[in-house]
Order: sequence, then structure tokens, then C-alpha cells
Amino acid sequence: SVCVHHIATAARVWRTVTTWSPVAAAFNARVHRRLDLFHQNVGLFGVPELSSVGGFEVVQDRALQETQQLVEKACRCPPGVQTVEIFDKLSDSLCRVADMADFIKVAHPDPSYREAAERTCINIGTMVERLNTNVDLCKSLKDLLENEEIFSKLDPETRRVAELFMFDFEISGIHLDKKKRKEAVNLNVKLLDLSNQFLMSCHMPNRIEKRALPEHIHQHFTKDGNYIQIGGLNADAPDDLVREVAYKVFLYPNENVMHILEELLSCRDKLARLVGYESYAHRALKGTMAKSPGRLYSSEIELMPWDHPYFSGVIRAERFNIEPSLYSPYFSLGACMEGLNGLFTQLYGVSLLAEQPSVGEVWSEDVRKLAVVHETEGLLGYIYCDFFYRPDKPHQDCHFTIRGGRQLEDGQYQLPIVVLMLNLPHPTQSAPTLLSPGMMENLFHEMGHAMHSMLGRTRYQHVTGTRCVTDFAEVPSILMEYFATDYRVISQFARHYQTGQVFYAIMDQVYHGKPQNRSTTDIMIDMQKKYYGLPYVTNTVRVFHLNQIMLEFFLPIFFNFQNRYRKSLLRHYIWS
Repeated sequence: SVCVHHIATAARVWRTVTTWSPVAAAFNARVHRRLDLFHQNVGLFGVPELSSVGGFEVVQDRALQETQQLVEKACRCPPGVQTVEIFDKLSDSLCRVADMADFIKVAHPDPSYREAAERTCINIGTMVERLNTNVDLCKSLKDLLENEEIFSKLDPETRRVAELFMFDFEISGIHLDKKKRKEAVNLNVKLLDLSNQFLMSCHMPNRIEKRALPEHIHQHFTKDGNYIQIGGLNADAPDDLVREVAYKVFLYPNENVMHILEELLSCRDKLARLVGYESYAHRALKGTMAKSPGRLYSSEIELMPWDHPYFSGVIRAERFNIEPSLYSPYFSLGACMEGLNGLFTQLYGVSLLAEQPSVGEVWSEDVRKLAVVHETEGLLGYIYCDFFYRPDKPHQDCHFTIRGGRQLEDGQYQLPIVVLMLNLPHPTQSAPTLLSPGMMENLFHEMGHAMHSMLGRTRYQHVTGTRCVTDFAEVPSILMEYFATDYRVISQFARHYQTGQVFYAIMDQVYHGKPQNRSTTDIMIDMQKKYYGLPYVTNTVRVFHLNQIMLEFFLPIFFNFQNRYRKSLLRHYIWS
């Protein structure tokens, strides 16, 4: 729950017409957590061992020990459903540590935590590659797949998961002789290290001497003595020079990074050819819907590369007849989260509830925690929202699975945990975080991934949520982008953070309030001048405000997907 004082403050400062919902207030108000000396540190994500850096080695060693026990159990187990259950438990044991460390190594503000997490990622990753070339382990699964009598009696989900585990063995080179299998393991371990080096290098800002840039754009970047640091693309900046400079400097080739990339590509090619593929692309796409590399089509580009994100936002804004600089006040982060909450309720019967994290549970005080609750099934999982910019944080918007969902032996369900990472500006004393069109679309996209993780509940964690073929994993999130640009959806939550109103809502109130001794067009002209800041174009009339009455009737029908959509689409990839 959110502190009542913060909700009241947010409402008093930023909204004078209506009050924010609890979930909106959680994101529009600044977090001021008090020093708590009386509650025990629960550790990152509620893992007690991770209350200190040394805990990574503890959870890692425990996972590796459990792995050895499960491998021995799998090799002794007769063919049957238990074989698949042991494999999934083995996968879960390693993934719960590896996935959490994979996030912490890039997002935690403390370098010692990042370094410890990185070591854990490498150690767990090395074990995974060894398991993928373990002949005895593979044989236990192969015995099941080749026993037609037993395999045919398994349920479809179990059969599919067994096939996916065998696919992992095949692309790792299980068919090779002992010498080549060892070479494949070494190449995979080397790839883990190179990929990590490349990822971390890509997040580092580039810098340029101040004198090389016009003084009037210095304010858009971070100053470092006689240098300007540029750590992102500034894609939403309205100044085309700012976008151009950010693009050219941030993406300027770094000799060390280019060397790492070339070595990484060479290593991938060697691995792919070693295990029998024409190229790494063929290996990577083998298990996807695309199946194999296709033709690449080129098109004539009129805009420069740094212009696309900005002008995409401009076009979206023009669709609503509002200039980008006037668009954002209607889309505070809290208003957008309120909109997402309403949308998910209508689509899936799901609500987002803001919770207060325990001491030590989050890595930064501005991280919000959401419980995802279904109207009949109860708690589905947790989403940690790491939305705000901070130094050394990667300049990318992404979704991390921390723990996948799966059916436990005692009949309970292991709840999924995910993190959504954005790089939004912090709220100020005078205004909440205001989103540009591009920021709002990214938020909806990433929340699509999060809901996929929450709703894509499966018996086995190996295929839960976004743990599916990479191209299909983008379907729910891209679908959410369409909701983000549909005025029928936006009209339900877009509210000016100061007045609590949107243009058409204001106009409807005037139309249906006291009788007006003037035409509806004259009213619209007056409202447009007052609230939009854009001139009225003679002989033009908008009728969207009248459509709102129709939408109030049709939207509930349009959104009546609920379980049909959830069960048919979000679980479809298992059978594809």
C-alpha cells in the first residue's frame, strides 16, 4: 500500500479536479522511504541470502548442489512423466538464480553487487552448457521420447516440453564426439563472457569535448568537466540537432567494443558450424516461427535515423490533434498506469495493486512493486517497476523474468516475478513524470511482456510466460502498442495532471451543462484556443466528442475477451 500522506500530497499539488487512484498515486508521487531500523532486511526480491553481496555465492552453490542431485535422479528415473518433471525442476533451480543475477548485474547501483551477480551468471551458465552436452542426461530423455507407448500417453503439454528439452541438447552438439562436445562447451562459455562484455560496453556513455558542440544544446546532456557525456539517443528531443548529436556521439564506434563484437560473431559462427548448422542465424532461428533466415527487404528512407522515433511521436500526436509539447501533460506516468490497470481489468479481469516493498527487497528506493491480482483466481504474481533514470543504469527499456511460474508438487503454483526497466525522468516538486508518445508506447509494450508472464501460466516453468520462441514472445507486447495509440482506449484514462480534464471531456461538459447561446462549433473553437494552444482552422469540425457516447456502449463489448483471449493466445505458443 502507498503512504496516505504521499497520495494526499500528490493530489493536492498536481490534481485539483479529481483524485488519483492508488496505483496512479504510487507512480505520480515521489517515494520517500524512511530509514527502518526495526524490520529485518529480507534481501533482494525477498531472497534472505541476498541481503549482502556474499549471498550470491550461497544461492549459487545451493543451486549447483541441487542440480547435481536432480541430474542423478533423472538418470536413474524410468521413462515417464516424472522424467519431464525432474528436467523442469532442474531448469527452474538454475534459472531462478541465473535470471535474477542476469538482471542485478546490469541494474543494481552498487558495483559490488553487479560484479558478484556477473560471476554467478558465468558459473551458472557454464553449468547449463555442460548439462546440454551431458550424454547420460540426454539418454534419460531420449529413452522417454523413443518409447512410443509411454510417450503417447503423456498430455500434450508434457510431450511438447520434453521435445523442447531435447531440442536444447541437439543445438548444443549432443550428437558430437567427446572432443567436439568439449569444444562446444568451451565456445558456449566463451560466448557467455563475450556477450556480457559487449552488453556492458554498450551501456557505457560516450563523451565529447564541450567545445565541439554548440553551447545552447549543452543543457540536454550530462557535463563532466571539459566534456559532455552522452548516454542515450535523446530520441524524444524536439530539437533535431540534439537528436543528431546524441545519435552520432552515443553510437560512435569504440575500437574495443568493435573488437569484442567481431570476436563474438566469429565465436558464434564457429559454434554453429561445429554443431552442424550453415550459420549462427540458422541455429538461432531453428526453433522459432520464422524457422530459417529469410530475405531482407530494403526501402527508401527519407528521414535520418535519429528522426524516426521523434517523428513517429509527432504523427501519433497529430492523430489526436495535439502538439507533442502539449500532449504529455495528459499522460502522466500515474495516469498511464491507471489506464493500463483499467484496460487489464476489462481484458483479463486483472488488477494492479501497489505494495510497499520490505526492507532490502528492492535495489533502488524509486522502484515500485505491483501485485497482479485476478478477480477469481487471486494473486498471479509480482511486477517490480524500475522506471526512473539513474547513473550507470542501462539506457534500454526491457522486461526481465526473475522467476518463472510452475506447478509445484504440493499443488500450489510458483508465482512469477518480473522486472520492467525503463528510463523515465523523475517526478518533480511541481509535476509528475510526463510521458512523450514514444515513452507511453514503450510502457505499454513492456507491460505487454509483463502480463504475458503473469497470465501465460503453465505446468512447467520451461515454457511459462515469455519463455517461448523469441518472435512469438513479442506478439502480446506489440498488441499492447495498438492499445496505446487507439483513441478509444486513451479516452478512458488521459487526464491533464493539473486540471484532471481532457479536451473532449471538457467540451462535453460545456455541451451538456448550462444552455449556451452559441453554436457547438463556436464552443469547440473556444475550447481549442483555451486548452490546446493551437489555432482553429476555418471550416473544420471534429466529431470525436459525439463518438464518445457510442464508445461508452461498445467498448465493454469490444473488450469482452477475458479468459477466451487469455487461454487461446497467451498459451498458443506451446503448441506451435
